[in-house]
Amino acid sequence: MTDKPLLLLDVDGPLNPYEDRFARLRGYRAHRLKPSGWMSRQDPGSRRYRRGLRVVLHPGHGARLRALPYELAWATTWMHEANEMIAPAVGLPRDLPVIEWPRMFATDPDGLYWKTRTLVEWAAGRPFAWVDDMLTDADVRYVAERHGAPALLLTIHPRRGLRTADFARLRSWAEELGRS
Repeated sequence: MTDKPLLLLDVDGPLNPYEDRFARLRGYRAHRLKPSGWMSRQDPGSRRYRRGLRVVLHPGHGARLRALPYELAWATTWMHEANEMIAPAVGLPRDLPVIEWPRMFATDPDGLYWKTRTLVEWAAGRPFAWVDDMLTDADVRYVAERHGAPALLLTIHPRRGLRTADFARLRSWAEELGRS
């Protein structure tokens, strides 16, 4: 265990700007991947099943994420497949910790994002920054009220992915945390 804060990474949105249908983002590369969750929802005889899911990733993001003063962990529906498929494509180690979701896409009775409660429990009182494209004000309030340590919830637009300003915000938050 380290005294660095956690950086909890979602894949789709922050690393894979899936709403940029034409992949015009500079430096990104398209990949055809076959994550089990997505594959299970495809017809085995279909073209989509044979080709796989189109995922657009930036090979330089891993180095930029590793340079930040955080302990990295996956907070994504890709779960362990993020280590197998996403990590090598962006330049991250293939052994990052993974939050295992007990039930994906479940409706929360209080209107929270379905990841929020499990993520806060998993963080176990450690400071964290969470990058995701689905965060709401309700999630920010819940974390502030229920998590006993500093937390930064950074909403990333799914058309743009992580940008220079996001990396700068993550760095400054962690450095601020280190000074206090």
